[in-house]
Amino acid sequence: MNEKRTIGFWVLIIVALFLSVIFLLGQTLAVFNYDLTVKLGLQESSEEIGSVGIAFAKGFGFADTVFYIPLILAGVIGLFKRKSWGLLSMFGALAITVYWPLVHLYTIFVERTAITLSQDTYISFIIILPLIIIYSLWGMYYLYKNKEEYLK
Repeated sequence: MNEKRTIGFWVLIIVALFLSVIFLLGQTLAVFNYDLTVKLGLQESSEEIGSVGIAFAKGFGFADTVFYIPLILAGVIGLFKRKSWGLLSMFGALAITVYWPLVHLYTIFVERTAITLSQDTYISFIIILPLIIIYSLWGMYYLYKNKEEYLK
């Protein structure tokens, strides 16, 4: 099994690892020290999202820590090993990676009065979140088209 990896494989893996690091910093750290993640620019302040928003952010941070991050990492490891569980793990992680940006985009457009993001944050969200959705949809398509490599 000394087959060369495609550029698509490396894009899928590198972005997944980057997201894992960002989530460890922004989500896992928020569970333990929310104020620090705000200072680092990885979470929104109570002025922007309110106390209920912070409670939900911490809840998502906890869920990401115990499920989403391990799922992405299992996907990366499994894809490197060309295992079917790697394909399934990464596909599941990518499905979640479509879901959460959609939630955020909908929320910032529908609840603009409840969520008072700074102009810079708002603009960065409407640029970055669709790119994450596109990456995730592309990744699921890539995995589907290359599933035979992992289902041997």
